[in-house]
Amino acid sequence: MFVCPSKVAKGLVRRIDPEDMSLSPQLSLRQRVLSAGAWSLAGYGSNLVIRFGSNLLMTRLLRPEMFGVMAIASVVLTGLGMFSDLGMKPNVVQSKNGDSPVFLNTVWVTQIVRSAIIWCAALCASLLITFLNYWGLIGANSVYSNPAVPPVIVLLSFSMVISGFESTKILQAARHLALRRLTSIEVATQLSSLLAMLAWVSIDPSIWALVAGTLCGSLARTILSHLWLPGVNNRWQWDSASFREIIAFGKWIFLSSALYFFAGSGDRMLLGALVDATILGTYAIAYLFYSSIDTILMRIVEDVSYPALGEVFRKDPKNLINGYYRFHALIASLTYFSAGALFMSGQAIINFLYDPRYHLAGHILEILAVALLTIPFRMATQSFLLLGQARLYFQLNIIRMTTLFVAVPLGFYAFGLDGAVWGIVLSYFSSLPMIVTKSIEYEFFDFRREILALTAVIAGVVAGIVLSHLLGVLPHIPWHHPH
Repeated sequence: MFVCPSKVAKGLVRRIDPEDMSLSPQLSLRQRVLSAGAWSLAGYGSNLVIRFGSNLLMTRLLRPEMFGVMAIASVVLTGLGMFSDLGMKPNVVQSKNGDSPVFLNTVWVTQIVRSAIIWCAALCASLLITFLNYWGLIGANSVYSNPAVPPVIVLLSFSMVISGFESTKILQAARHLALRRLTSIEVATQLSSLLAMLAWVSIDPSIWALVAGTLCGSLARTILSHLWLPGVNNRWQWDSASFREIIAFGKWIFLSSALYFFAGSGDRMLLGALVDATILGTYAIAYLFYSSIDTILMRIVEDVSYPALGEVFRKDPKNLINGYYRFHALIASLTYFSAGALFMSGQAIINFLYDPRYHLAGHILEILAVALLTIPFRMATQSFLLLGQARLYFQLNIIRMTTLFVAVPLGFYAFGLDGAVWGIVLSYFSSLPMIVTKSIEYEFFDFRREILALTAVIAGVVAGIVLSHLLGVLPHIPWHHPH
């Protein structure tokens, strides 16, 4: 039984019943990892199909510049979220009080207050953009000058308010590697979003269809998190000791997330100031493909390997290294294969799936594919958190952010759009020297295994060439699009 810091005042707390989390107490960690990994991949695979299906539909029904406006609004919203991130998920996963009702209720109250603050900040951001345009301080060719940007930010940000009321049962499910019901919630969320977009676009083919889809998806996820998952039923409860624990763990996550916003979303923020909405919309299509592969691989790291390694570390820290290398072999092989395949077939994929308005996205996608090679090294940064090295995570994001904001503008003015995209890729690689150095220091680096995993790139290149040839000879679907 876990005891929270406020045990005397609040009474005994109970550990969550493993049966409630769809996990048998007889299951080994290996069995739970395999089960969680299968559900995570199945869920993301389903979401990916829905996501790409909706994207293909929307790109036929809406104009490219609408996706550029949504990209900027999403960047603003993501930034506000990351500037207030306290690392609730990794906190609950690693905390000894992660199943305490008092601790979880404090987490819930904290995230509700945080979401309200984000919405207020979004209102201020939309007003700022409006006034900057009114005063003529934003270039006429910039995405930020589009009159739809401020109202889209206001309405899109309300999804954060809705998400703030999500049950902490989602965090408990992640802690216990119980992803079956969580996966079904995510699929239901994607379907709700898609149906809302289709319903709206059938009446009004405008950017508000995309906004409506986001809001409906957030609402569905929040409702289902309370009704569909087992665990602690949240209520309004505040515990100072629990909040201090949240802050103590989250302070470096807060700083790291603020920097990660600039490092992870700065590409669209910078390009929004350098190119028009149509080009940014095309970049957003390429980034969708890249980020889908990046996300599914990092999802295995965050949803499966991090909780599993956390359990290993809590039981016996000496076994952490062996557990790390087992996950690394899988992640590295999948990553390097994907990078090689996408580098060789990106243009063919875009040409086959999209109409000529989006063909530039293929060339951009092939460049972005190179950044996938950094994912195995990013896995090491998750392990640093288990060792209490959250400050290192912060430092790595400083390096990546600085490189991004220097390399993208310089690359753009020297070599145009290609230079800017290569600057984005360079930012991913900039922190690798420090990651490798620290990995060697903490014995997370095995040179032989790194070289062996790289052979998957060759297999990926071959697969990419074959895929390009097949897509080139297959008949294209005769899509129609609005003029």
